[in-house]
Amino acid sequence: MNPLPKTPFTFFINPQYQATQAYDPKRQALLSATALAQAQAVITSWAGYRVTPLHTLPELAAAAGLAAIHYKDEGSRFGLGSFKALGGAYAVARLLCRVLGQRLGRSISPAELLDDAALRNACTDITVTCATDGNHGRSVAWGAQMMGCRCVIYIHATVSDGRKQAIERYGAQVLRTAGNYDDSVQQADHEARAKGWFVISDTSYPGYMDIPRDVMQGYQLMVHEAVSALAQWPTHVFVQAGVGGFAAAVCAYFWERSAAQRPVIVVVEPERADCLLQSARAGAVVAVKGELDTLMAGLACGEVSLLAWEVLATGANVFCTITDQAAVDAMRRLASPVGGDPAIVAGESAVAGLAAALLLAQDPGASAAVGLGPGSRVLLFGSEGDTDPALYQQLVGRSAAQVLHDGVAR
Repeated sequence: MNPLPKTPFTFFINPQYQATQAYDPKRQALLSATALAQAQAVITSWAGYRVTPLHTLPELAAAAGLAAIHYKDEGSRFGLGSFKALGGAYAVARLLCRVLGQRLGRSISPAELLDDAALRNACTDITVTCATDGNHGRSVAWGAQMMGCRCVIYIHATVSDGRKQAIERYGAQVLRTAGNYDDSVQQADHEARAKGWFVISDTSYPGYMDIPRDVMQGYQLMVHEAVSALAQWPTHVFVQAGVGGFAAAVCAYFWERSAAQRPVIVVVEPERADCLLQSARAGAVVAVKGELDTLMAGLACGEVSLLAWEVLATGANVFCTITDQAAVDAMRRLASPVGGDPAIVAGESAVAGLAAALLLAQDPGASAAVGLGPGSRVLLFGSEGDTDPALYQQLVGRSAAQVLHDGVAR
């Protein structure tokens, strides 16, 4: 039995990958174990923090001819439905501490910000903003609500009403713009400059680096949780990418801890939004223009984050693209597992890594090129659950509740 129906895919072996390059001080200034410890201390203190599940999928691994598949399921993260809860909200906390610290002439900690009513009241005239396809904006809005500041979120033309409403539930004003995600990023930046707001973006660009660095550092907590639950390091990590911040956080975590023994990092994008693969081919950052029309809304990005590229340009082994149909097939495969594997609710942007791993595993040429075979232990990050419940039900044929009920009843 094939683990996934065959659909077209592209993979590109990164010629700039440096197998022996040390994780140097320049990269440590971007992502480091010290900064992760700071993020961990803050995030784990928030109400509702729980380590998300790491599912083992032995039946799927056997069908794919692999030793093991581990799937980190971020669908329950802080009730927001995705790993983005770790990044945007943490960056909001860091930003507010810096702004209030400058005003008051003293250091402010995130814990103090939550516990001190006067400090929270001082946040009410501060506005944070960002562009989003859904999940990042929800995290920023949640963080703003938790810490008492105002929030304005920009979404682009194709973001669903369900995602818009999910952000609004956290008290944010949500404004829809024309164009694609990158156009909404520019709009948010323009409005923030004009009105004195603060942009909390997960993508970096010239002159804007500190906040995306905080976002990425929050993401590393998810990697740390996963690795802490494993008996052995994975041999391969397949990680989906939009602007690349998530993928860079994953890559950097392993690289910093062992440059020589790090797993093969495969970065996966939608075929219609492949700015990282195109940049790898060009040997420099390349923007992908157009509508970026993909079902994987969370990955519909045409411009690479410059901070992410600092890590991925020489730290990622392989870049890969998949079709929308492959993502839907992977969602359905997780929802209706064979044998004793658990049923998993995974949104359309959660499964690109899984889809690529299964497609490459059943292609002899591709699997040989990336060293994927019977001894491979694959780690995947299921970055979201059913963050758009109506779309999830449409694509899978059942609601998330039905999938989980059926899984328990098997």
